[in-house]
Amino acid sequence: MIEEGGQWKRTNNEIIELNPDHSFKRVRFTPVTVEETPQAMQMLVERYTHAVDVLRIEPLVVMPLAILDLLCIHPFRDGNGRVSRLITLLLLYRAGYQVGRYVSLERIVEESKQTYWETLERSSQRWHEGRHDAHPWLNYFWGVLLRAYAEFEARVGSIHRGKGAKTDAVRDAALRRVTPFAISEIENACPWVSRDTVRLVLRQLRDEGLISCDGVGRGAKWHVRHQPASERGVQTSGLTQP
Repeated sequence: MIEEGGQWKRTNNEIIELNPDHSFKRVRFTPVTVEETPQAMQMLVERYTHAVDVLRIEPLVVMPLAILDLLCIHPFRDGNGRVSRLITLLLLYRAGYQVGRYVSLERIVEESKQTYWETLERSSQRWHEGRHDAHPWLNYFWGVLLRAYAEFEARVGSIHRGKGAKTDAVRDAALRRVTPFAISEIENACPWVSRDTVRLVLRQLRDEGLISCDGVGRGAKWHVRHQPASERGVQTSGLTQP
């Protein structure tokens, strides 16, 4: 059933875990009911505003706690995770943290999806009674930010006037990818490099056997041939977990 966007859920929902074949496995968490959702969301907004604007608590502490509450409320029928990450970006921008403009937090979460679900489940247990342990989720959230800033620092460090700087930046951006990517993603990662240069470097990487391409035109997807970092000449980085 198609529901109008921007509306609270109209039926009770559950956060479930699926088997590899997408069949049902188990219920991870049962969010608040349809009747409780509007009040729970209003309370979440009021408490966040009070904590940040009145109590002056560090936003990087309040923010992940608010996102955890949002995910536990699960106010929409679908797309709660995507909405939570959009709100995360908005709150980060408002607090003066701009890394999401240059490094995709969505990609980092996607690349650490298993850890995401595990920490979310651990921190949501006993949430309804207010006895949950938020530390696993806090560590994950901060780990995502640390990784994003580490990537941003690496990119900034590659920007210099020396010969080959643009080529090195494109190579690094491409070889860091874990999932298939489009040319536009490399352009976003290297906004100072022209599309022609990006295409040229990708073709060079393909000729070197480091990446491959499926499809043509806008639908083309590039894949990194996973080799040891020592053979690629780049560093690999996992999600930082304190």
